[in-house]
Amino acid sequence: MVPLSVLDLAPITSGSTAAESLHRSGDLAQHVERWGYQRFWMAEHHNMTGIASAATAVALAHIGSVTSSIRIGAGGIMLPNHAPLVAAEQFGTLAALYGDRVDLGLGRAPGTDGATLRALRRSFNSADSFPADVQELLSYLDDAQPGAAIRAVPGTGSKVPVWILGSSLFGAQLAASLGLPYAFASHFAPDQLHAALDTYRRSFKPSKYLSEPYAMAVVNVFAADTEADALRMKSSMQLQFVALRQGNPGPLPAPIDDILGVVDPMALAGANHALKYTACGTPSQVHDYLGDFVAATQVDELMLTCHAYDHEARLRSFEIAAEL
Repeated sequence: MVPLSVLDLAPITSGSTAAESLHRSGDLAQHVERWGYQRFWMAEHHNMTGIASAATAVALAHIGSVTSSIRIGAGGIMLPNHAPLVAAEQFGTLAALYGDRVDLGLGRAPGTDGATLRALRRSFNSADSFPADVQELLSYLDDAQPGAAIRAVPGTGSKVPVWILGSSLFGAQLAASLGLPYAFASHFAPDQLHAALDTYRRSFKPSKYLSEPYAMAVVNVFAADTEADALRMKSSMQLQFVALRQGNPGPLPAPIDDILGVVDPMALAGANHALKYTACGTPSQVHDYLGDFVAATQVDELMLTCHAYDHEARLRSFEIAAEL
């Protein structure tokens, strides 16, 4: 089986706080480190009352402080929201604190809505310069060039590994052209998974960063000792996704037993399509699903994410997956 990693958005559950969420993330990181997971990534989202990882580099500093060996990183930093120098300084600081176990995944989407984009003092066309911004950031993390007027301090010479994230062919093409590792967001954007992976592998150009393509994909996992418990755990994310698509984002709701009796069938179908790549069920069902997914995609690494209301259930879900 390929290496397993974790994507955590520090979900804020209904009735809890961001502080509790971040402490739960730290506890999760400690558990998955013991269970042999390779990476623990967090993602940047703004103005989302159900996600506590907006200040991603700060949240990762907490994760680094309570772990010792698992790689920590962003999955990702939405580069249009940041000056490349600032991103290099933030992750250079993490590397100064935690050594060679820091990753920096970069996304092109703003990770928020238009009003929040303006509050971030970014423009709607900020993403147009994404390829150039990635290359600028890479230069700040590399060894300093003689006579360089600007350096990332900390950051210069840290050579923090940079990943390109994507949910379309654009990111796959950019990662391939720059010779960088690539991660696909199949946990919520399933439609172009296979096309993006194929584009990345066919177009890949060896670089000083990688000699051959390295691809990772993300899958939702809701594993429990019974199928009924797994389906109930999954319902929280289905409810949250439906609410988000209806323009009503909020905390992760408590699970329910009969989601078909609560949610409009068309809305549920849309959410289920977005969550197409989801391993849900008993240990054997989840293990079979993940094995089949890896066989079908030939990914080099599999990243799992679990938005579960109950923290103990979320821990158990990742523990079951780790047994694979």
